[in-house]
Amino acid sequence: MTVVAFISHSDCGRHDTGWGHPEHVGRLRAIPRALREDPELFQALLHTEGRRATEDEIALAHDRDYIVSVRQVAAAGGGQLDADTVASEGSWDAATAGLGCVLDAVDMAMDGRASRSFCAVRPPGHHALRDRAMGFCLFGNVAVAAHYARTRHALERVLIVDWDVHHGNGTQALVEHERDIHFISMHQWPWYPGTGAAADRGPHHSVWNVPMRANLPPASYMDALRRAIDDAAEGFAPDIVFISAGFDSLKGDPLGGFTLEIEHFVTLTCELVERARAWCGGRVVSVLEGGYAPERVAEASVAHMRALAEMATFGA
Repeated sequence: MTVVAFISHSDCGRHDTGWGHPEHVGRLRAIPRALREDPELFQALLHTEGRRATEDEIALAHDRDYIVSVRQVAAAGGGQLDADTVASEGSWDAATAGLGCVLDAVDMAMDGRASRSFCAVRPPGHHALRDRAMGFCLFGNVAVAAHYARTRHALERVLIVDWDVHHGNGTQALVEHERDIHFISMHQWPWYPGTGAAADRGPHHSVWNVPMRANLPPASYMDALRRAIDDAAEGFAPDIVFISAGFDSLKGDPLGGFTLEIEHFVTLTCELVERARAWCGGRVVSVLEGGYAPERVAEASVAHMRALAEMATFGA
């Protein structure tokens, strides 16, 4: 039987952005509430609290001076890190715990405890750059984990699929110099952060950017992402698959203009699980990114976990 883990950490709630900020703690609190309303799934999942990432692990993708600066800002009570990104006294604990959850998910996929995981963590990560915070993100959770999978577990090939409505510019910047980490980002264009043109393939042509206009029919987004996955996987069977699961690409999200519904994420998840089974024994690590309508994010997260656990069907 396939084991799927739900991994989180209580300290992720200590990143206090204030209730007026789009990336507030209510996003995370809504997920376990929704999960408890699905007792079948709740019982099927392996629930675990992750560990903390070490500074050496964070340094797999980030400059040490920047790592120290985040710790010091938090220790001093917090402050503004960029126009959109704030830190509080608890942000260091939250960021290291959130990243540690993702690293734990990699370890669990490799040692057989859970071949697939959903990491309900914050702050998100896919905008964080090597030496600075950006777009609500402090550390590149998925990017660091991709490097960790290669260094700690000697995996050769990694695939990252980012369906957040915003371009994963930070993830791209942190992985594009490794030809054996393939990165796909489907995102609204033009939109924040203004990067992610289709012609931007990275120095090794290991990046597949899929810029899309807002308000297209859902099938347009689904088909575009499928084509990118086909292209990224051609002659490249990954040893592990990461999903940057940004649910701000849901219809009606206050920070996005895509039209995807929850059933579309179920379909995409089921398809990726099926592919991962053929590629790498089904190893998939999914990590929460954006999504700013908390109840919708929670509903989508639960449906996504059902699909990871093969308790859902696809066909959209």
